[in-house]
Amino acid sequence: MLFRQFQVEISESNQLSWWRTAGRKNKIYVIYGLAVVLAVLVSYGLGALHWLPHDPDDMNFDSLMAGPFTGGYLLGTDFMGRDLLTRLILGTQAYFLPGLMAIAIALVLGAVLGVSAGYRGGRVDTVVVYCNNLIDSFPRLILVLLVIAAFKPDIYYIMAVVGVTAAPLVASLVKGKVLFLRQKNFIESAIALGIPARVIIIKHILWYNCRALLLIQATLGMAEAILIETSLSYLGFGVQEPIPSWGNMVQAGANYLLQGNFWPSTAPALAILFTVLGFHLLGDGLNDILERQQ
Repeated sequence: MLFRQFQVEISESNQLSWWRTAGRKNKIYVIYGLAVVLAVLVSYGLGALHWLPHDPDDMNFDSLMAGPFTGGYLLGTDFMGRDLLTRLILGTQAYFLPGLMAIAIALVLGAVLGVSAGYRGGRVDTVVVYCNNLIDSFPRLILVLLVIAAFKPDIYYIMAVVGVTAAPLVASLVKGKVLFLRQKNFIESAIALGIPARVIIIKHILWYNCRALLLIQATLGMAEAILIETSLSYLGFGVQEPIPSWGNMVQAGANYLLQGNFWPSTAPALAILFTVLGFHLLGDGLNDILERQQ
């Protein structure tokens, strides 16, 4: 009964309508972020199903560098006469699945390390802190370049490094949350009632009290994955032509800016800007709303 009472006390705030109690600014952030997420999902689905305006590899030599709304091309064409809108849609595939993989690695590894350090303590905490400091001591860009040199410029290898190097931050946040929860009576009550440690950790710590934190880190992690993928593709270390990526599209179009042809690089650059902004605003909005409900 005592454990049940404390569980009700902890979870009663979740009975409130988090959307109704959210401020106007946070609602705008969340709506814009969800709209961006929906646009990314729709674009990825269209590319996966090949429901595209044009063939992404079809080169129309009669419409090289065609402007927007010219000859049936909504956003115009690039220097090889390929439809920019089609390649923008396919560009979401360059970071979507690799980004999800990076997020999964960061959240799972970070949650395991954070819970181990915060719940077990002692030598486990020392080992986890040492591992986190060791990972943080290596610059991420150097590790990415070492992986590219050792293997090949494959985006999945790169995102694996991104996920591993993002895990210490998640572990630190989860550890702080666990240390805070260890001071609550419901944890002591659960231990006294003989509830298995795995149930306490997975259900009552991670699911009930850390899911908001992990969700927020997932949105921010996707924004970071997009920036890293597009930056490396721009520099020639990420996704390679002819596979479209917003990064290599910006790089290819930048060579024609001085000629007045700004749309081949502006369109993917704006896509990067608004998508990254959307994920960041979604994370900020959810942070202000969900953390207030904890």
